[in-house]
Amino acid sequence: MKVIGIIPARYASSRFPGKPLIDLKGKTMIQRVYEGASKSSLIDEVIVATDDQRIVDEVLRFGGKVELTRAEHTSGTERCAEVAERHSNSNLVINIQGDEPLINFQQLDELIHEFKDPSVEIATLATPFKEELEFKNQNRIKVVLNAERDALYFSRAAIPSNSHGNSQNNLRLKHIGVYAFRRDVLLKLAKLPLSNLEQEESLEQLRWMYHLWKIRVGITQIETPNIDTPEDLQTVLNKL
Repeated sequence: MKVIGIIPARYASSRFPGKPLIDLKGKTMIQRVYEGASKSSLIDEVIVATDDQRIVDEVLRFGGKVELTRAEHTSGTERCAEVAERHSNSNLVINIQGDEPLINFQQLDELIHEFKDPSVEIATLATPFKEELEFKNQNRIKVVLNAERDALYFSRAAIPSNSHGNSQNNLRLKHIGVYAFRRDVLLKLAKLPLSNLEQEESLEQLRWMYHLWKIRVGITQIETPNIDTPEDLQTVLNKL
């Protein structure tokens, strides 16, 4: 099975323009993500997918692989699908978040291992919430699972709601936004129309579930901070 890891990277971010090229103690963020993902022995090839020549130039500078994509993509999934379409010899595609400079390759390996089950077509990860305040934060995505660890629903709301006042912490799971797909499935997902649930929650994965695709969720204890806004930058710098 050939596995490719694709890092979608945009320069024009509404919350943090130029984020992939910020300097993190001598290396750009995109370089740190690329190098971290490349440590996985289960990933055969890592590729940055971008529509910006400045990011292309930076990846080439540090010796990485990069492909220029169309500018009109509305999501990282669509950008990954464009690249995956060119790599017909690949079997599994990982969408690696470009804003996690401290990415742990073992987390990616855990995700790939989910495909030992031949019925799995899409997989992602989650980790137990450790703090009540974070659980209630709408910027932290929650997921609830069925008996086979397939996602029942993703939400920004605090689910499950604990209406009886006796919470079971193992049910409180924080979604980690890394995905793996069988290549043929990814190409189909990229063509799906929007759903009302997706628009309501601003969560793309609800589009796939609305159209009856299952998402297997691996439980991990590995979590690394991402840089979503300029305020997140200091957290990562402190860890570096």
